Amino acid sequence: MTDAVGVPPRIVVLTGAGISAESGLRTFRDAGGLWEGARVEDVATPEGFARNPDAVLRFYDARRRAASAVSPNAAHRALARLEGALGDSILVVTQNVDDLHERAGTRNLIHMHGELRRARCTLCGTRNAWAADLLDRPACPACGARMLRPDVVWFGEVPYELDRIENAVVACDVFVSIGTSGAVYPAAGYVALAAAFGARTIELNLEPSDAAVPFDEARTGRATQIVPAWVDELLGRD
Repeated sequence: MTDAVGVPPRIVVLTGAGISAESGLRTFRDAGGLWEGARVEDVATPEGFARNPDAVLRFYDARRRAASAVSPNAAHRALARLEGALGDSILVVTQNVDDLHERAGTRNLIHMHGELRRARCTLCGTRNAWAADLLDRPACPACGARMLRPDVVWFGEVPYELDRIENAVVACDVFVSIGTSGAVYPAAGYVALAAAFGARTIELNLEPSDAAVPFDEARTGRATQIVPAWVDELLGRD
């Protein structure tokens, strides 16, 4: 897919829990404010971590193991295939903390809410790749303090790389939202930002989201079906 002079469009893809749900990971939270059976306030806030760090570490250790036990699905692989065709013209911004995009082959990727397979030292602030449990209080590789926490952005904290994301959204030709409710900011505001700067906006979701600004195009269905179909259309494949 290129324009009249052979230049590929600049595409920003925002993904949410819906794309990973089809790999077997539970979605972010339900209508009762629960996150995999736990109260959001207890496991996804700095205050919850201060009150009961063992419970929070145990919760994320379990989530890390669960994410490692599943595989990327057809939607993840389709986005990696699109990147293979378009190169740096596409940026995937994910709200998910799993590594399914990477394992599918996506490289031009931002985890705006952090990653399960990383740990951050609460003393020195160093962020490290991490695959083991944190409940045992392992030492920080940088400073030696036994004060590691999940490198996950909790409520009340600032998501990562916001300037880079916003610059990409402002400059993109096509903005695509996949498997996200459109309820959590700042991600929920990206469709309006993209539209304001002239991008075509597309939603691929199990059901329409509650986005404040309507998408130019909306397709509903399972991510494993509608995302590969959209990629095939974009690449001119039947």
